Amino acid sequence: MLAALKKESITGKSTLWKRLAEDLEASTRQRCEVNLSRINRFTKDNEVVVVPGKVLGSGTLNHKLTIAALAFSGSAAKAVHQAKGTVMTIPDLMKKYPDGRNVRVLA
Repeated sequence: MLAALKKESITGKSTLWKRLAEDLEASTRQRCEVNLSRINRFTKDNEVVVVPGKVLGSGTLNHKLTIAALAFSGSAAKAVHQAKGTVMTIPDLMKKYPDGRNVRVLA
């Protein structure tokens, strides 16, 4: 996945994939963990969000989102689905949004 991000950052015009590749190159101890409460606080309905780390299930989600991340806890994925949102992996996000427009990074 990291190689695909680097390749897309070079061939594409988006700096999003380069930023994600740099964030994911860090050691696993330095990768971010974001709670649903933080995602809920800083997003609006129908936004697309990427987390270069793990999404944790602490908190609630009050609106529909598309969230891509390296990993999800079971309770986080369940909460996103209950809010009528979508959970996807970062490679799936790259396929769906190759230019990286309208995708926010939460770290």
